Amino acid sequence: MGRAAIAVAVAGAAVLAGCTVQAPDGGGKSRSPVHIELPGDTPSPARTPDDGGGPGTAPDDGGPGTAPAAPPGDDKPSAAPAPARVLWSRGDTGRDVRELQARLRQVAWLFDGPTGTYDESTERAVSGFQGKRGLPRTGKTDTVTWQRLLRMTREPGTWDLYLMGGQPADPPDPRCRAGRVMCIDKTSRTLRWMIDGRTVSTMAVRFGSRGTPTREGVFSVYWKSRDHVSTLYDSPMPYAMFFSGGQAVHYSPDFAARGYAGASHGCVNVRDEGAIAELYAQVRDGDKVVVSW
Repeated sequence: MGRAAIAVAVAGAAVLAGCTVQAPDGGGKSRSPVHIELPGDTPSPARTPDDGGGPGTAPDDGGPGTAPAAPPGDDKPSAAPAPARVLWSRGDTGRDVRELQARLRQVAWLFDGPTGTYDESTERAVSGFQGKRGLPRTGKTDTVTWQRLLRMTREPGTWDLYLMGGQPADPPDPRCRAGRVMCIDKTSRTLRWMIDGRTVSTMAVRFGSRGTPTREGVFSVYWKSRDHVSTLYDSPMPYAMFFSGGQAVHYSPDFAARGYAGASHGCVNVRDEGAIAELYAQVRDGDKVVVSW
């Protein structure tokens, strides 16, 4: 039977089966409602599920977020991606944790510290940051979380890392090595309480602003006032130990709340109330005070 006869027979069968014959195409040729492969014809290329790229499909072009098609007959599931490596988690300490906390403060996920200790509040902050960005809420800082945070923040400076204190003290001024001395260092922003060259305690301190600087030099404590209130600024100055005019070492609730975001009116502020209470109990009138850079 010839090719024409075969085509006629198949088309007739289609009509009898209830199929609708389509109108001629643009070239005037009739189109069959079904695809017919005639003997000797070149087979049409097979249509893949991705052919045409409809909604919910993506071309298998190896672009971002796609994986190459598996070889024919390979029905093995693709390997799950390895979990991101954890860098820091609860209980860790150190400078890197301090930087993490400083960066979390920049994006308003943490309001305390930095302390340098990965505590419960840090864990909650990391978990919240992760959840906001569609990452697994583990509370642990992994490589993916860290890279996302790095892109959103700037490099913290020294006083961002030590905004609320905790910085190491520089070596004491030579004038502090004899006797009973409050050795105050403006560079490291610390106060050492020293007796005969031995450091008894160390605490973070804050100084006056540029307009009301803390004076430098060698002084002595001339008056102590446990519950002092400033008559000039009408502000509390608990545990005040005066050493130069109206300038004193004293506890500052503002320093405790804001850290180095603020400044004093010339006094030496201490933010740790427990530490200055102990210092106040030990310091005597006449003890030396050294303020230096």
